[in-house]
Amino acid sequence: QWQLVESGGGLVQPGGSLRLSCTASGFALNNHAIGWFRQAPGKEREGVSCISSSGGNTVYADSVQGRFTVSRDNAKNAVYLYMDSLKPEDTGIYYCAADRIEKLLSLSYDLWGQGTQVTVSS
Repeated sequence: QWQLVESGGGLVQPGGSLRLSCTASGFALNNHAIGWFRQAPGKEREGVSCISSSGGNTVYADSVQGRFTVSRDNAKNAVYLYMDSLKPEDTGIYYCAADRIEKLLSLSYDLWGQGTQVTVSS
């Protein structure tokens, strides 16, 4: 069974940092593009960042540009989202998603994880 699992969420103060991980089981991530998305309470899910299967291409939403960095380690079958200078408006459930086709920040990825909660609050 193909699964994606997010980890690394938690409670952090404004200005703090977190690293989210997205790991795969049952399949290899190295031929999949990966997207990171988030959903705040009462809001629609939105794209945050994505990375191509090779890691050569990355895209960021304007709201996180310069603060978040996406990377991947195909040898570890994992993708990471480094989040710095966190703001209260970054609060939400963060999801990773995988697809063989680059979908950028579209919500049409084939496979989704269950999400990890990120709360930015003092």
